[in-house]
Order: sequence, then C-alpha cells, then structure tokens
Amino acid sequence: MYSADAAASAAARKPEPCAVPAAELEEHYWTPSDDGYYSRTARRKASGNYCSTLPASIARISLTIPADLAADLDEATQQLVAFDARAAERFTAGGRTLGPLSAVLLRTESTSSSRIENLTVGARRLARESLDGSQGGNAALVVGNVRAMEAALEFAENLSEENILAMHAALLGDSEQWKGRAGRYRDQLVWVGVSSAGPRGASHVAPQPEQVPGCMADLIEFINRDDLPILAQCAIAHAQFETIHPFIDGNGRVGRALIHAMLRGKGLTPTMTPPVSAGILHDTARYFDALTAFREGDARPILECFSSAARYAARTGMELIDTLSGILDDDAARLHALPLRRNALGWALLPHVVEQPVVNAPYAARVLGATPASATRAIAQLERAGVLVKISGGRRGRVWEERRVLEALDDYAEMIRRG
Repeated sequence: MYSADAAASAAARKPEPCAVPAAELEEHYWTPSDDGYYSRTARRKASGNYCSTLPASIARISLTIPADLAADLDEATQQLVAFDARAAERFTAGGRTLGPLSAVLLRTESTSSSRIENLTVGARRLARESLDGSQGGNAALVVGNVRAMEAALEFAENLSEENILAMHAALLGDSEQWKGRAGRYRDQLVWVGVSSAGPRGASHVAPQPEQVPGCMADLIEFINRDDLPILAQCAIAHAQFETIHPFIDGNGRVGRALIHAMLRGKGLTPTMTPPVSAGILHDTARYFDALTAFREGDARPILECFSSAARYAARTGMELIDTLSGILDDDAARLHALPLRRNALGWALLPHVVEQPVVNAPYAARVLGATPASATRAIAQLERAGVLVKISGGRRGRVWEERRVLEALDDYAEMIRRG
C-alpha cells in the first residue's frame, strides 16, 4: 500500500544532487563503411539514427556542492595531503632519497589505471619491459602509460591543449599502430560499447570530431581556474574529458593522468603520485555509472567516487610504502651484515631496486653514474647479501631481481583486484 509518509521519508534520505549543466544529444544518421569487415546483415542492423553527445560548457560554471558532500571532499583532500607528507617522511628516514619511491608509486598508479582498461601485467614483466623492452604486449602498453603519467607531471604547472596532446603522444607514440596519430585529436566518431560496426545502442557516443577542439578549449579554461575545491575540480575535469573522448584510443588513461597533473600542479600532492586509480579500480561499476550521471547533469556521484578513491589511495598507498620501506630496511641490514663499507656503490644502488626491481649492469651504471665494471660490482654486492637474485646467466644479458619488492607490488595489485 502506498504511504505518503514512507515516500517522504525516502525522499528525505535521497542525497542532494550536485547540479552541473547536462550534456545535450544531437541526432545523426550512421551508415557503416562497406570495407568487407561486416556482412550485409550487420551493416543493415548498424545503419540508422543515433545520438551523439554535445558536452555543456563548464569553463565558467558556478558549482554549489551540498554541505555533506563538501565536508566529505574536504576530509578526503586532507587525507591525500597527509599521505604525501607521511610518505615522504617515511621513505626518507635513514637518508634515502625520494626519487625511487616517487617512481614506483607512479608505476603502481599507471598499472592500476591500465587495469581499468583491462590491460593487466605482473610486476616482473612490467619491470623487465621498463628495463630492456623485452616483453611487449600489455607490458609495453603499460610502460606507455607510465610515460604518459611522467609527461602529465612534467606539464603539471602549465596544463594546455598542447600538453594534453603530448601526454597522448607519450602513451601511444612508440606503437607502430599509432604512428602519425598519437598526439592528435581524433578525426572520426568514437563510442563506448555494443558494436564496432556503428554507434547505435552504444552507452556513450562522443561528440562529433569537429566539435572536439572547442570542447577541449573549454575544458582547459575550467582546469586553469583557481576558485574551486581541488578534488572536486579534478573529478569534474576528468568526467568532462571522458565525455569529450578527444582521442581514438587512450582516453581513459590520459584522463586519469590528467587527474595527477592537476593534483600536482595545484599543490595538493607535490611529491608523490597517490594510487587514485586503485581506488577507482576498487569499484569500476560505480565509476562508469558516475560518468553517466555527470553527463545527465548530476556531479554528485563522480565527486563521491573521487572522494572514496582518494581515501583508498591514501590508506592503501601508505600500506604499500610501509611494506616497501620495511623491505629496504631489511636489505640494508643484510648489507651491514656482510659487512659492506659505507662508501661502497651497493649502498647507492639499494634504493633503486624499489623503482626498478629487475636490474642489469647498464641500468646500474646509468643510475649510479658509474662505469660498467663498477656497476657490476655494485650488483654483485647486493647479490652477495641476498638482496638480488640472478634470473638469467651468461656474460651478456645478465639480469637480477629483488623478489620481495616484486611480490609486494603483485600483492598490492591482487588486493585491489579482490576488492
């Protein structure tokens, strides 16, 4: 039986939306190309009217965030700030430098971001691909994502259309498939879901290609505002980017790299790359639903998604840092037990096995600024202490790994996957 009181109670419990301008829908007609890939039946089914999205302008929107959500975002923001400071403090204890930790967090975030696109790779294969390019496949694609993230952080102080194009070039520029197209806006229609034959029935059809430059200029103007809560601004900018889908491929990975460029450039996480994508990967269905709600005019779900992802990143990221730092402490104790004199190059190499847990002599020579012979001695010192284990033999092509670091990174990825 209908109860007015029950209906009123349910309405009272419904969270207050965070209104943003809804995207518009434009009707078009689609005819699949007759290129031999699709049967006449498939082409006939794919032909017909469809609606593409025209994103609303957000450059000058006035954003009113409900009080409860604003408080939640503020708390999540403070957790990210605390994570950045605590991570730096934890890892630099004992005189270690931040570079290797910052690099492994960036790689962890890149791996999680790639997993959202169903690009999975274990820590060992990723480290080996980073070392010598020997793995290919998904490992090469994830390394491309690492480069896109590095480019995003490099451009954090000056986000522009040109720099976003450079992020895309860093992501896909090494792929033969994308020669001449990486780092360029798309010149064709793209859509999410259903069939490659056409956009009819797709869950999201991006704007027409000729609309992309104007949409991106509007987005950049929004990104460069300094009058909005930073985490909310990151969430809305990301959702708008994914709505625009400015590239043929790589939109999700570049869009998540953009989050970190904004967090870094606006001073929220000046030294570390918190694993925000791990938080998103924790509940991808919620993330994709939130993007849909944003296009329909309610930013609350994407703001809630980012708040949860930030909390998850701060908590689990710190757990990962504690684990890695503990491994390095134990490795240092092993070097002391040799004993190894304090000016030996093995000490200088030790922190780098977090950043690059699979190493060879050329890598060691590069990071140490040493001769190949000296680099080989440094590796031998870590091998003698039980820090590194040789995984390939012969005079040429010798490779060593720090297995406990690799296991810690794989354990973190598995924890995220289990949810």
